[in-house]
Amino acid sequence: MNSVLASAIAMTVIVAVRYLITSGMFAWATHKVRPGHYAGLERQIRSEITWSLATAAIYGVPAGVVAWGWQQRGWTRIYTDPQSYPLWWMPVSLLLYLLIHDTWFYWTHRWMHRPDVFRRIHAIHHASRPPTAWAAMNFHPVEAAIVSLLIPALVFFIPIHAGMLALVLLVMTVMGVTNHMGWEMFPGWLVHSRAGNWLITASHHHRHHEQYRCNYGLYFRHWDRLCGTDKGLSAP
Repeated sequence: MNSVLASAIAMTVIVAVRYLITSGMFAWATHKVRPGHYAGLERQIRSEITWSLATAAIYGVPAGVVAWGWQQRGWTRIYTDPQSYPLWWMPVSLLLYLLIHDTWFYWTHRWMHRPDVFRRIHAIHHASRPPTAWAAMNFHPVEAAIVSLLIPALVFFIPIHAGMLALVLLVMTVMGVTNHMGWEMFPGWLVHSRAGNWLITASHHHRHHEQYRCNYGLYFRHWDRLCGTDKGLSAP
């Protein structure tokens, strides 16, 4: 029991430090590239950091339990030997995890925009007006649990190399922060390219924070396009 608790605490600290470093780095970049962009938002940013640090525990505890179960009990389908599965499975598993996570996020996100659910849960996230680099984990505890539990669940069912799992978490972290910065850091030639038309960046997600009932996706735009909820790009 002590080792499980230690793993949960350690993972919570790791998630919190990762958040502070990543969001802090992109907030610093915002200050350098767009001086004054977050001027007057000090109170909002303090709230974003407070809720995000609480979210770190909700992310960290199940992740710590999963890490303990993997290392001590072999419960998961995480593997470290690249020869355990064909090499082609590594990029396929990465894409599969992202697609499943994106699907989960899209439909739970739409559900959280039902008026009663929005008022009780999701309004905390949308209190960030405009969103900042500190807002990526600014969630009500119920929303944090919904967002965070899918990846720990997937590792019990879908094999993934530890390095690919780390890459999934990196993509999730970086896109979560950059999509909320309030300005577009990626070049126009990418955002408006054929590939960019299927990827979500700040220009796409910022419109969600402007209009609320559109642009629900996390990584990709296919669900928004299929369901008629893609309202194009903003100009943050």
